[in-house]
Amino acid sequence: MDKEAIRSFLQNRAETCKVLVVGDVMLDKYYYGEVNRISPEAPVPITHVMRTKETLGGAANVAHNLALLGCQTDIAGFVGDDFHCQSLLEKFTSRDISYRGLITTDRPTTTKVRIIGGHQQMMRLDFEEASPIDGPYAERFLHYIESRLSESLDCVVISDYGKGACTEQNCQEIIKKAHAHGVPVVIDPKGANWTKYAHADYITPNLKEINQVILEPIPNEDEAIERTAHYLMRKYKIKNVVATRSEHGLSLVQEDKTEHIPTRAQEVFDVSGAGDTVIAVFAMALAGGLSPSVGAYMANLAASVVVAKLGTYAVSREELLEALDKQE
Repeated sequence: MDKEAIRSFLQNRAETCKVLVVGDVMLDKYYYGEVNRISPEAPVPITHVMRTKETLGGAANVAHNLALLGCQTDIAGFVGDDFHCQSLLEKFTSRDISYRGLITTDRPTTTKVRIIGGHQQMMRLDFEEASPIDGPYAERFLHYIESRLSESLDCVVISDYGKGACTEQNCQEIIKKAHAHGVPVVIDPKGANWTKYAHADYITPNLKEINQVILEPIPNEDEAIERTAHYLMRKYKIKNVVATRSEHGLSLVQEDKTEHIPTRAQEVFDVSGAGDTVIAVFAMALAGGLSPSVGAYMANLAASVVVAKLGTYAVSREELLEALDKQE
C-alpha cells in the first residue's frame, strides 16, 4: 500500500470530498457519577452525578467522523422539536456539518441517556419513536436529497439504525436518485431485511449483521466470509461487501476479487462506534477517487484507533495520519 499517496490525500484532498450522510440521527448522553448508597425510596443505587457528556450518535456519528477527517459533510434525517435537537444542532454547527436536511417531526429526537456509576452502566433511558417514517416527512426528506444531489456530491452514506428513517421505500428512492447522478451509495445495514438495500454499491456489515440474514451462522473465517458475501451480493443485487470482523480485521469482497486485511495488533477496549468510523473513512476514500482497496485499508486502520477508546468515538485526520506512520 502506498502510504505516501494516502498521506498526500489526507493532507491535501480530503477537503474536496463532498459526502451526504442520511439515516437515523441520534444524540448520546452520558451521566457519570459514583454510587455509595442505596435509595431509601426503593432498592436502587443512588448515583451522585459528577459530570455529563453529550456526543453525536448513529448517522450523526458518521457525519462527525467525516467532518473530523476534513470532508465537506451534510446530514439528512429526522429530529423532534425538543431540547435534544438543540444539542444536536449546536454540535453540527461547531463541527461545520450542514444540517439543512434535518426534517422536524412530531416524534422525539432519538436520544440514548446512559447512567454510569464508577465504571458500570447502571441504566439506559431511550427517547425514541422507531416506527417507519413515510408520508409528508419522508417526501421532504427525499426532496432534500434530490436537491443536494443536483448541487454535486461525491458519495452518499445510508446509516441504518432501525429508528424509522431507512424504510425500504426511502432506501430504494435514495439509491435510485444517487445512481441517476452517478454517485455511489455505501450502506451500514441493520436487521434482516436487506431487500431495501438492493442495488447499493457497497454494504458494510459486521459478522453479527451477516449472520442475521442467513440461515446458518458462519464462523469468522476468510473462506466463510468470502463465500457468504458472494451469496448475499447475488441475492440482494449488492455490488460489493466490506465485512468488518473485529479482531480479524476487514474483508473487501468484490465480484472478481477478495482482499482480507488483518487488523493492527493492539488491545481492544470498546467496539462501539467502530462501524461508523469504517463507513465514514471508506466513503471519504470513494469520494476522493481512491480505489476500494485503499479505502478498505484506510477504514481498517481507522477502526484500530477507535476500538482502543472507551465509548462512541470519532477519529480525526491527525489520528489517522499518526496511525499511518506507525504502520510497517
